[in-house]
Amino acid sequence: MIAEIFGMDGVIVVIVVAVVLFGSSQIPKLARSLGSAQKEFKKGIVEGSAEHEAPTVVIAEVTPTDR
Repeated sequence: MIAEIFGMDGVIVVIVVAVVLFGSSQIPKLARSLGSAQKEFKKGIVEGSAEHEAPTVVIAEVTPTDR
């Protein structure tokens, strides 16, 4: 998808800029955090849509007590 927008030369430039800005040791940490953020985002979307589709109704039975 990125290659379609920027072309192959643009992708190479983006990778070089990322390595210069973050350093080669930080790139795996950055990729890992982006992956976990994406996973949490998708999980939130699924949970949010599930809440809106099927609301759960809870009916509590109350029994009177002698005081």
